[in-house]
Order: sequence, then structure tokens, then C-alpha cells
Amino acid sequence: MKEAVEIEEQPLASTQKVVHVEKGESSHSRAYAAARVPGLNRGISIIDLFLRLVAAVGTLASAIAMGTTNETLPFFTQFIQFKAEYSDLPSFTFFVVANSVVCTYLVLSMPLAIVHIIRSSARVSRLILIFFDSAMLALLTSGASAAAAIVYLAHKGNVRANWFAICQQFNSFCERISGSLIGSFAAIVVMILLISLSSFALVRR
Repeated sequence: MKEAVEIEEQPLASTQKVVHVEKGESSHSRAYAAARVPGLNRGISIIDLFLRLVAAVGTLASAIAMGTTNETLPFFTQFIQFKAEYSDLPSFTFFVVANSVVCTYLVLSMPLAIVHIIRSSARVSRLILIFFDSAMLALLTSGASAAAAIVYLAHKGNVRANWFAICQQFNSFCERISGSLIGSFAAIVVMILLISLSSFALVRR
């Protein structure tokens, strides 16, 4: 009977060892995952800062390109002069204002992005950035969309509304306003990436 009891106790002891080993491995994996999160968030913060710089340059270039656009046709008389400026159209003025505001915001948000590199576990400041990034994305999208609609009319016109395509006469003007849209729409894509990165960093935390 004693021998039988000893044989039954051996499997129990080995089972306890297996449980202890599994617990040790799980705690080690959790510690490793916890150590990786700050490093990953720091990398995301570095990318965030770089993208903010790219978006700021894009919006600044768009605002300057549109704000300095004007063309005067070579044929004019003493009383009639054919000239096109961005300020002639409210949509273009709104486009310049929207890009200027977003550019200013991006520059002002860079110090906070640098703080996130130092303190990768920050949470409240990331939520604040997500909120304002979303607001700036809406403003930039509305400005770029309004300007794009006018640029399309300038190139194609609208026969039903008797709106003629002015790009046949104002070639340089149309090239400048079309090119200014590139930086703005590129900044829209970057802003979407910024919001996605900040959200991902919060989830990883």
C-alpha cells in the first residue's frame, strides 16, 4: 500500500512544476510586452513629429502659392484691364485662410509632439491632439474642397450656367491655383495619418 501511495504522489509533483513554469513564462511575456510599449510609442511620436513638419510645409506652400497668384492679360485698353487674382473668389480666400490656420496650428503643436517623445506614456495630451487634429482636418478638407470645385470650373466651365472656362485665357493663373491644391490635399492625407498614429498609441498603452 505504501508503494502505491508514493507512485500516485509523483504525478502531482510534476504537475505543480509545470504550473509554476507556465506562470513564470506568462509573467515574463507580460513584462516583455510592457517594456516594448514605451519604445513603440516613442517611435510613433518621432514619426508624428516628422509628419507634422511635412504637413506644415505643405499647407504653407499651398497658402503662399494661392495667395500670390495673379495674372493680367497682355491685351487691355485704357479703361478695361483683364486681371485675375485669388481674392476675386471667396473660395480661394477661404482656402488661403484655412491653410494658414492649419499651418500655424501644426507649428504650435510641435512642442507637444516633442514632449510625447520624452514622455511616451502621456495620455491626456494625445487626446487633446486628436481632438484638435480632427478639427484642423475638417477645416483643411473644407477649404481644399471648395477651392478644388472652383478650379474645376475654371478648367471646364459650365455651359448650362453660362460659366466659361477662364483657363483658356489665364493659363498661368490656372496653373498656380491647380498646383496649390497638391500641398493641401497631401496635408489632408498626413493629418489622417497623424490621427491614426495617435489613436494607435493610445490603444497600445
